[in-house]
Amino acid sequence: MTHEEIPWRVVVMDTRTYTVFKDEYPVTEGHALFVPKEQKWEHLASCYKAAYMWGYEWVQDGFCDAFNVGQNVGEAAGQTVEYPHVHLIPRRKRDCIDPTGGVRNVIPGKGNYLHQEDVDFVDKNLNT
Repeated sequence: MTHEEIPWRVVVMDTRTYTVFKDEYPVTEGHALFVPKEQKWEHLASCYKAAYMWGYEWVQDGFCDAFNVGQNVGEAAGQTVEYPHVHLIPRRKRDCIDPTGGVRNVIPGKGNYLHQEDVDFVDKNLNT
């Protein structure tokens, strides 16, 4: 897949090395995708840097309370578009019941590592 073939269409911003798109299936309001124009490490790194900077500015400006920056790499990690892209997901207080663990919540029951008995229960029942 090339940058020209990616499925996202609503451009928020376009730069020399990446394009920012509105996510068509947003997790929260403002969910954005930073997509490198070329599949080169330097371009992907600029996506991470920009996503972090945007998230930081959003918090400073009061658009959100916090943010997640991340990438799904490979089918087992949930990647559905076979082109590298970085998610910026604005987070707000009370947007979920328990945000403890952040990205650890991609595995059900693994998010709140502060409650080890829950993690042990999931491990036992998931692997039987």
